[in-house]
Amino acid sequence: MINKGDKVPDVKLVKATADGPQQISSSEYFAGKKVALFSVPGAFTPTCSAKHLPGYVEKASELKAKGVDEIACTAVNDAFVMGAWNDAAGSEDVTMLADGNGDFAEAVGLTMDGSGFGLGKRGQRFSMIVNDGVVEELNVEAPGDFKVSAAEYMLDQL
Repeated sequence: MINKGDKVPDVKLVKATADGPQQISSSEYFAGKKVALFSVPGAFTPTCSAKHLPGYVEKASELKAKGVDEIACTAVNDAFVMGAWNDAAGSEDVTMLADGNGDFAEAVGLTMDGSGFGLGKRGQRFSMIVNDGVVEELNVEAPGDFKVSAAEYMLDQL
């Protein structure tokens, strides 16, 4: 599993944009800026839609006031689903990074098996502060929990 002080592994992600999916490497995306990244098991799922994404939307200006350049959400979903979720419940303050094949979740060692719910391999619920590609803070939830990956928790870390 990735730890504080580690460089984010270089894998392909797909950024959901108004012009459609845009492939980007994680090393390129995280370079030269401070990013508040949060990962959800899936777009449109209950806790993710009711609490996780809305928390980052509501706290975006506070996060940015504390030095965050960009807020990003990742999930093992395709870019079209991530874009639709952002249109439905997100904001321009949150960049959606699709990890459709789970390559990012696998590379950071934070996968989970959601087969019992028909979800297959997914990324765990977590958050991290990444500064110029290096993990400054890492918050991994216990299964079924939603505490340490919340926007409020991250604000206290900045």
